[in-house]
Amino acid sequence: MSEPRLALYTFGQFVAPYESEQIKGFREAEPHVFAIIENASGFLGRSGYENEPDIPMWGEQVFPKYWQDNGDGFAPSTLSLWESIEAALAACYHGLHGQALKRGRDWNVKPDGWPNYVAWWVAGDHRPDWSEAVSRLEHLGDHGPSPTAFTFKPVFGPDRQAAGIDAGKVKRLAAENAAGAKE
Repeated sequence: MSEPRLALYTFGQFVAPYESEQIKGFREAEPHVFAIIENASGFLGRSGYENEPDIPMWGEQVFPKYWQDNGDGFAPSTLSLWESIEAALAACYHGLHGQALKRGRDWNVKPDGWPNYVAWWVAGDHRPDWSEAVSRLEHLGDHGPSPTAFTFKPVFGPDRQAAGIDAGKVKRLAAENAAGAKE
């Protein structure tokens, strides 16, 4: 059996429809952010979307009970797999994605009692689908962090025990990612 992998699902709600002027910065950054994330150390894969014929979808894309359609029929969400928590943190909170997160309030509704991401461990041969991801996010929202569904505070390991984050590893991976982005 291969090593466990970290599944990560993110969910948001745009403050305006995707094609609006208010979301223009998000639309412009999105392809660049995906390209950098996909080349990040420890990134294993992500689900595609209906409009991405070259990247397979991991099941039909669905949204959690918190979703409110703003007229465009979807919400900003991602589903990805990582080698480690540190790899996900290095890619998500540093570099171009980290910069985009700082602008998140310009583009996304502030979560009102619901989580905007969830992490959980999967077996090395398992690829989660959108339904599983939504179920984990809703579990986190209903029950709080646990080994079943957690955030980066607190963290649980693949052994379902409370775990720490290796800050030095995050820093090293972020530096590797930044060096790779310059090439």
